Amino acid sequence: MEQKTQIAVGVIRFDGKGLVPVVVQDAGNKDVLMLAYANREALERTLEEKEAWFWSRSRQELWHKGATSGNRLRARSIATDCDSDAVLYVVEPLGGGVCHETDETGNNRPSCFFRALL
Repeated sequence: MEQKTQIAVGVIRFDGKGLVPVVVQDAGNKDVLMLAYANREALERTLEEKEAWFWSRSRQELWHKGATSGNRLRARSIATDCDSDAVLYVVEPLGGGVCHETDETGNNRPSCFFRALL
């Protein structure tokens, strides 16, 4: 297994709106759970609190995943890609499903990636 190099948050290449895409992966089964965006404050809070924080582009505010639903994400590790323009949160889901959409039984879906393209 390749050894990871540690870098500072200041190396992250945020876009013109101050955001970076964040891929969220389940630490247990390695499923990709969701894609969201983080600004510098969300990324720093995730590092400090070990729970996933994002920037809500629709509400234009910080978003602590699970604050209202209880479906939090405990951050196990955080990495950036080789270009430092995308981030990976490897998480342990706490509570129910991750997606805000529900399945036919009314439960939150475990992943936002449940629609197959034809």
